[in-house]
Amino acid sequence: MFSNARTWAKGFWYAAGVRWYTLVTDARLVGKSILVLQPWCDGARTRQQAGRSVGKNILAADRVGCHQVALLPVVSHGFPPFIIGISVRNLGSARIDSGVGSCSKVARNMFASIEELSEKLELAKYVIDEVTLKVVFLAARMRKPLLIEGPPGSGKTELARVVSLAANTRIERLQCYEGINEEKAIGKFDESLQRIYLSSQSGAFGDDWTSLRSGLHTLDFFVEGPLLRALQYEAPCVLLIDEIDKVSQEFEAVLLEILSEWQISIPKLGTIKAQSRPFVVMTSNEERRIGDPLRRRSLYVRFEHPTIERETKILGLRTTTQHSGLHGELAGFAHALRGYKLEKPPSIAEMLDLAEALRLLEADGITADMRDVLLPFIAKTEADRRRLLLRDGFESLVFDTRRYCEELSGRGVSA
Repeated sequence: MFSNARTWAKGFWYAAGVRWYTLVTDARLVGKSILVLQPWCDGARTRQQAGRSVGKNILAADRVGCHQVALLPVVSHGFPPFIIGISVRNLGSARIDSGVGSCSKVARNMFASIEELSEKLELAKYVIDEVTLKVVFLAARMRKPLLIEGPPGSGKTELARVVSLAANTRIERLQCYEGINEEKAIGKFDESLQRIYLSSQSGAFGDDWTSLRSGLHTLDFFVEGPLLRALQYEAPCVLLIDEIDKVSQEFEAVLLEILSEWQISIPKLGTIKAQSRPFVVMTSNEERRIGDPLRRRSLYVRFEHPTIERETKILGLRTTTQHSGLHGELAGFAHALRGYKLEKPPSIAEMLDLAEALRLLEADGITADMRDVLLPFIAKTEADRRRLLLRDGFESLVFDTRRYCEELSGRGVSA
């Protein structure tokens, strides 16, 4: 098996006298789906004619999209045995017979109106304010990247995920880290795949080294990274470039061509233009200032930790507990913790974990005697743990939580 390769066949795979090929793909990736190809090449007079017939059908399968490659041994009539490689990106429940595929497509415009976007985000249980909602809609319609900066755990990455759910499209994620290079982000040639092809086609090209070299340096032998994959979908996907503040300025420069021209220039391959423009979300925790060239090409959104009212609503939507008063108490507790100047303030996701823990403990609220049990959920560094273990540390948090809840009730919000 070879992962993340595209179809081997673009006219130079050979087959003859073969009636049916059946590929049972990895059940973990495609839910036990079966892909059936019928090349209709029984009457082909030459291996090249047969190869073109098979290649057309395999490429139709590849357009469905996926990351799994299976190798099928083929014994042809009158020709030596050889191998056909089939790539399937994300077949799901789609079925392809005789090279004709069917799969759902996303509309060119992800959202027809702000109201549609709002309704779909609400179905995805994502709480968003009116201003950010309109900015997301404009970014989607104007094909502009979003640059979202803010503290960790404030919902930046989650926005990209719920937009993909709302648009019923795929999400390609590039997780940035210090030292990331173009091979990880864009892709690289699969040298082992090239060697297999060379060994299987020994003598077929004769002295035509130019054709051999150009045949090897194609997308057929290129393992695509998330940036390149995002440009290859026929319908727009969501491209998440997460924690972009961890990359170097040199890597930022690589992104400029994609976000300006919607294309990627790759040595030995040339320029690959986008089949569709993805909805790009770049997130930053502000460990390093992002350069102005990227900022000029983006719409800027600032995220902060949610207010008590907003976090109460988030907890009400995302938790399974039926105790509505606990949602406001947890939101007040989160606000108190973030005001306590911890090294690592709690994220929204961590408060959701804490809500689930209280449900399992059948607790109706947070009390001072629960400190030791709750510390693993809220104190994630030794310094924070020592601070909350102080005599009045946790008790003062509980006191502030109750005060915030009273203020919340006074404003007419359920706590």
